[in-house]
Formats: sequence, structure tokens, C-alpha cells
Amino acid sequence: MSEQELQALRMRIDSLDGKILELISERARCAQEVGRVKLTGLKEGEQAVFYRPEREAQVLKRIMELNKGPLGDEDMARLFREIMSACLALEQPLQVAYLGPEGTFSHAAALKHFGHAVKAKPMAAIDEIFREVVAGAVSYGVVPVENSTEGAINHTLDSFLEHDIVICGEVELRIHHHLLVGENTKTDRITRIYSHAQSLAQCRKWLDAHFPNVERVAVASNAEAARRVKGEWNSAAIAGDMAAQLYELSIHAEKIEDRPDNSTRFLIIGGRDVPASGDDKTSVIVSVSNKPGALHELLIPFHENGVDLTRIETRPSRSGKWSYVFFIDFLGHQNDPLVKDVLEKIVSQSSGVKVLGSYPKAVL
Repeated sequence: MSEQELQALRMRIDSLDGKILELISERARCAQEVGRVKLTGLKEGEQAVFYRPEREAQVLKRIMELNKGPLGDEDMARLFREIMSACLALEQPLQVAYLGPEGTFSHAAALKHFGHAVKAKPMAAIDEIFREVVAGAVSYGVVPVENSTEGAINHTLDSFLEHDIVICGEVELRIHHHLLVGENTKTDRITRIYSHAQSLAQCRKWLDAHFPNVERVAVASNAEAARRVKGEWNSAAIAGDMAAQLYELSIHAEKIEDRPDNSTRFLIIGGRDVPASGDDKTSVIVSVSNKPGALHELLIPFHENGVDLTRIETRPSRSGKWSYVFFIDFLGHQNDPLVKDVLEKIVSQSSGVKVLGSYPKAVL
């Protein structure tokens, strides 16, 4: 390619950048106008709803359907996620609580779902996230609910039993663990490796093969593990890219998780029900009597109505010894006729049903 051809392409890119800038600014002004219309149309005592999970899911799916490349569908959707995040912040900045400190996978999940214009607030424990949302101190919370390798996050499930809260969305995050070291770490003299208990479990085989005699120390989060390593010479941490960048650590070994498809699913919790997006999930908690065939009877209405189950978890009930509750996720919105019929049937044959919410399926 000649210098003249290269210069012509650069001029074309500059022209396109100007048009993109103009269109993004026009979109931002339109978002501001949406905010103004919502505020002026309020009745006395009403609160404006600026963030609409079902609307954002519909927009992102439409973008992915319209995309013709060469950028991939998810890459394009992530670009639009950030544009939407910045535009929403012009209407009303969202405050979102996550399991901290900064640099955790929960932090990464919050930014993936809401974009970087959100005001992210780190919390010390999952139950604190629930309490912040219930109290109205934040708009939403992001909590881990299950990992593809290690299963359900019991602290999150138990918190749903204790709090009245609504699930507003979900986000799935591919989890890549790295062995991180600091600039003062003597890599041939590592005597302890810090990480969250879940991460240590997800890297068990790799650790057995490469550091079988090194102490494994479970800490509150991967970010806390990275923070500790920053000031020590004989330790390493298992954490992700975000923690490595935040605490200025080097990757000594990358992607050490035992399963390459290792992913964690996070739930978005809030205070309002979400209208149907057209591609939704519903989550419920069901209490049943302790009798033979109780679970089988519970599942019959789902089979009869053709409603697909995506997850069932069991936890001890708070109401009595050897009594259990079922956490059930299934496809469809609670206002869909078939789903409404299922819910009515299981209410009639169980000792208690709590609908946690209907919400758009994860787009990214």
C-alpha cells in the first residue's frame, strides 16, 4: 500500500469519526429529553424510572441482529452498552453495590452489565448488598449466584430467604484465573498462595500439579488476595485481569482454572418488577411438605405446560428441621399465560411460593 493510499484511508477514518461523534452526541441529547419527559409526566408521589432492564436488553439484541461485521456481535453490543451507560448517566447516574473490594469478579460483572458510567459501590459481604438495596441506599446490587465448576453460592441463596427483593437481570462472566506476583516476589520461594475459597477450588488441579506443598490461604476476595501480595515477597495470589491491573501485579501463570469454560452467573437485584422483554427468565422459591414425591409433584405443572427449567437448587428451610426449600429458575415471564398457570398450580400444592422476579436473559 502506498503512502498516498494510506493517507486517504486515514482521512476517511477521520471523517467517519466526526460523523460517529455527531450521532453519539445526538443520541445523548435524545436521552436527556427522555429524562425530561419522564420527570414532567410524573404524578404526585411518583418516582421516575430511568433504568429499564427490558428496554436495554431489547436494544442490545437488536444491535446484535443488525450487525453485519467485521466486528463480532458481542464486541458491537459492548460498544453500545457503554454508549447507553453514558447516556443513562445524563438522565440519572445509577448507584450499584457489588461484593468488593475493587477489582473483584463481582466488580467486573457490575461494569459488564451496567457499563463504566455507573457509580459502583463495594460492599464487604453479600448480605450487605441486599441490605443496601432494601434500604434504598443504592439503585441495584450485583450478587454471584452460581459457578459452572463449584455450583451454587449459598450465601446469596440464603439472603433471598431473608429479604424481600426483586431480581431485575442476570449477567454471565467468563472467569479466568491467573497466578499473580508482585515486583518484590521471589517466585522460587513462594510459600503461600492467597485467593477466595471458590477460586482455590476452581484451580485445585493446577495447584496440585505446580505448587503441591505451598500453603493455600482463603481470604475474603480475590482482590484482597492481590492487595496482600503487593507488599510481600514470598506469596502469590490467584485473581483476574482487573485485580492484576488495579494492584499492579504481574501474571506469572495465566488461565490456571481447571475448566476452560469456567463461568459465574450473577444476578441483578433491585426493588421494582421488570416488564417482559420477549426473552426472559423467572426465579421462584418454593416450600414443600416433607413427603415422598413432593419434588415430582412440584415439577409436573412445568412439564404439562412446556415450561423449560434451567436450574433447581435445594437449601434447608428456616422453618423447621429436615425441611427444605427449592430455588427454581425457568424460561418465560411471570405474566405469560402458561407461566401464570404454572405458578397458580404450584401455589395450590405447596406450602409457600415466593416469586423472586422475572427478568431479561443475559445478553452479554
